[in-house]
Amino acid sequence: MEDMVLDFMKQRPVVIPRVLFTNYKKLNITLEELVILIYFIDTGDKFLYNPDVIVNDLGLDKYLVMQLVSNLVDKKLISVVVQKNDKLKTEEYICLDLLYNRLFNSIIDKEDVSSSSDIFEKFQDEFGRPISPMEYEIIKGWIDDKFSEELITEALKEAVYNNVNNLRYIDKILYEWKKKGFKCKEDVVRDKANFKKKSGKVSYFDYNWLDE
Repeated sequence: MEDMVLDFMKQRPVVIPRVLFTNYKKLNITLEELVILIYFIDTGDKFLYNPDVIVNDLGLDKYLVMQLVSNLVDKKLISVVVQKNDKLKTEEYICLDLLYNRLFNSIIDKEDVSSSSDIFEKFQDEFGRPISPMEYEIIKGWIDDKFSEELITEALKEAVYNNVNNLRYIDKILYEWKKKGFKCKEDVVRDKANFKKKSGKVSYFDYNWLDE
């Protein structure tokens, strides 16, 4: 009897992507829907949809299983693909591509936030205080609008030099630079050098973009 129990315990474990556990709340799914997704992942990327088999394996009510599958389809986490088998009989298959795409995007989003964390620290260092949630969203908005960290840093330096710890001021500078097609620090330096030649001004920062 003991050997049977040990053999049972040594059955192949269920392997689940850790990112599913850490992001299931962001996917807006219930624990029951999570259980169904785990079952699907363990079964395979694409497999024949048979509610009776799921009921037998998980001990759930058949109508609950059908409702959970319908919920996951509505949430665009799985898809039910209709195909014909070798006998030309129509069958339904569960496809997990949508789920894997969502999980992949969640990883990319985290990497983007992590890679841009330095820019938030620069603002906190220059302002001498933690940035507020609203300020965080504004800075993140610049990143989402494809302003480089280098260009944002230059705009921050411009504001600090002019004793303006105001994101609206920095926002105006960035969008003025965007109009001029600036992509990096070198573009800013080049434009200031041209301005210096024309006006005779000598300081790198003695150039108010908003008063040009």
